[in-house]
Order: sequence, then C-alpha cells, then structure tokens
Amino acid sequence: MNKHPKKIQFWFEFASTYSYLSIMRIEKLISDTNIELEWCPFLLGPIIKNFGWTTSPFNIYKVKGRHMWRDIERHCEKYNIPFKKPSVFPRNCLLAARVAIIGLKDNWGKEFAKKAFLANFSEDRDIPDPAVIRDILSSLQVNPDKIVTLANAMDNKNSLRQLTDTAMDKGIFGAPSFMVDNELFWGNDRLDDAIEFANRS
Repeated sequence: MNKHPKKIQFWFEFASTYSYLSIMRIEKLISDTNIELEWCPFLLGPIIKNFGWTTSPFNIYKVKGRHMWRDIERHCEKYNIPFKKPSVFPRNCLLAARVAIIGLKDNWGKEFAKKAFLANFSEDRDIPDPAVIRDILSSLQVNPDKIVTLANAMDNKNSLRQLTDTAMDKGIFGAPSFMVDNELFWGNDRLDDAIEFANRS
C-alpha cells in the first residue's frame, strides 16, 4: 500500500532572491520522496507595507543588503545556479505572479516560474515588461497574448490577492516560505528542514 503523500506548500515571490535559490532546487530535493508540492505564488509588497517599509529591507539596511548579494553569489556557486545581479531590485513582479497562477492550473506553470526567475536573476531582464513575459510564454509554446489577457482578468487578479491574504493569515512574513500542516519554515536555508519534517510527519 502506498503512503498518503505529505504536502509542502511552497510560497514564493518572483522578486525574492532566496525564492530563486529554492525554486531552482526544490523539485530535485523531493524527487525521491512521497512529498506533494503545492506551488503558491504571492506578493510580498502588502506584507512589507504592513511592516511600515516602502521597499525591501535589503535596500533599507545597506549592510544587510551587501551581505545578501554576496550570500546569493556564494549559494549560486555552491548549487551551480546561474546568477547575474539585477540592475533593478526589487522588480515589480505582479504580472509574473498573475501569469504563474494561470500556468499552474496547466502543465507549463512550473517551467514558466523557473524561466521568469532566471530572466530576473541570471539575465537581468525587466520582467515587469509584458514583452519579456510574452517572450517567456512563447518559449513554452503557449499563446502569449491569450495568457496575458487571462492573467489580467479580474478573477485572476482576485486569485492573487486571495493567495497573498492567505499567506498573511498563515503568518508568512517572507519568501520563500514552506508550510507543512501548520508548521512554517522560512527561507531557502530551511528548505531541507521542511522536507525532513514532512518526511517524518
């Protein structure tokens, strides 16, 4: 008899450097497990606003920001993940998140998410630009105009708002975050702990 799969909710934000590390690693790490992965794109902006910040804390606290960029470089070298520091940080990733919601209902959403992260953090492409998003969608052999239209439809906008509200209700305050039942694991450095916890549960 097969064990009932354990679920990890993977909460990620397209502007998040550490979400980039996790999204490029997570599927391989769970490939030999009985873990089911639920991909949950959301927006950090409303959460950051609740803290009284107008931008990323990595921009507000310069010393912390310098450390973060070097930390990302080290980890990308460690994991063999391509990296190029974006010329704009954080980028507005609203459209990317909306498109991801559409894609995750189909079979191309995960690949879109990876390619959008790569565009932002290894190619320094301006992913708020609809032309960049359309180019990524074309590479996935889906209709870019149709998908962007669906992504910007009111019901899909509401879906992203609801996901962001759900993240806040769950006590999520940063990205990436991993939920196993009601346990919250925050940060790329807690991904292995989340997987271990799910395997033990």
